[in-house]
Amino acid sequence: MTAQATNPGDPRTAGHTLAGAGGFVRSGKVRDLFEVGDRLLLVASDRLSAFDVVLPTPIPDKGRVLTGISRFWFDRTSDILPNHLLGTSPDDLPAGFTDDAGKSELRGRMMLCRRARVLPVEVIVRGYVAGSGWKDYRRTGAICGTKLPDGLRESDRLPEPIFTPSTKAEVGHDENIGFDAMVDLVGADLSERVRDLALALYRRGAEIAQRAGILLADTKFELGTALDTGELMLIDEILTPDSSRFWDAAVYEPGRAQASFDKQFVRDWLEAGSWDKTYPGPELPAEIVAGTRARYAAAFERITGASFERYLKEDVVAP
Repeated sequence: MTAQATNPGDPRTAGHTLAGAGGFVRSGKVRDLFEVGDRLLLVASDRLSAFDVVLPTPIPDKGRVLTGISRFWFDRTSDILPNHLLGTSPDDLPAGFTDDAGKSELRGRMMLCRRARVLPVEVIVRGYVAGSGWKDYRRTGAICGTKLPDGLRESDRLPEPIFTPSTKAEVGHDENIGFDAMVDLVGADLSERVRDLALALYRRGAEIAQRAGILLADTKFELGTALDTGELMLIDEILTPDSSRFWDAAVYEPGRAQASFDKQFVRDWLEAGSWDKTYPGPELPAEIVAGTRARYAAAFERITGASFERYLKEDVVAP
């Protein structure tokens, strides 16, 4: 979540401010972090990043979509791997941590979490040939060093999901690495455990999403070890439109790029323009903002089966 030259703390890119709160740690591309005693408060803003640049135009309620979907998935994957989530209500915070305006802004956006030591790798699983994986396959016949059958088309389903870790770049883009390179970073035993857990998490997510008519093309998990116990756990977000590529199964057609429930809509608009993909990014027009918000809200409702309007009003993930 570190923000490089995108400068996410710049007020021009801020999706919200948390009035009256202490304990500020830092801002990432999307989330603001605060210390709350021995715990960590993650607040998902409405900032949107594309091509590693935080854009100046927020997407209304995007942060609440990310938090609500993560809450849904943390509940449905805890039997596979524990997670860092402790609470989601402003009432879980110490008295006086923020004022009433801050509490209102936190509702639906916040996750009060256990603190963790973050693994220095991005934990990525791919189930389809898409994005950078498609480019890699066309060039090498493999994705991140994993040899694949000849003749695959863009968006084809892979015979089995594959684990493709990458670096966590402090500056610039993450870089794909092979499993052996991950072993060099964190050791063989932990690498094998993370790989097996990531594949199990992907399969659980793909199964649940498919029941909702959505294909999970690929996703990125963040893992860390709890500072208090040392146990491995899921952290940050999980299976959201920001960390995953979701496709509508009803219109899925291999051999081309797929429409997705994520910020690809914004990326496509940016690619069609003259922006050089350096800070600062261009302002988004109203129709792109509205279209992006609609896609995020649709992802929330399709994936969770819950009402997004009810989530906004009551802070519950329920129909």
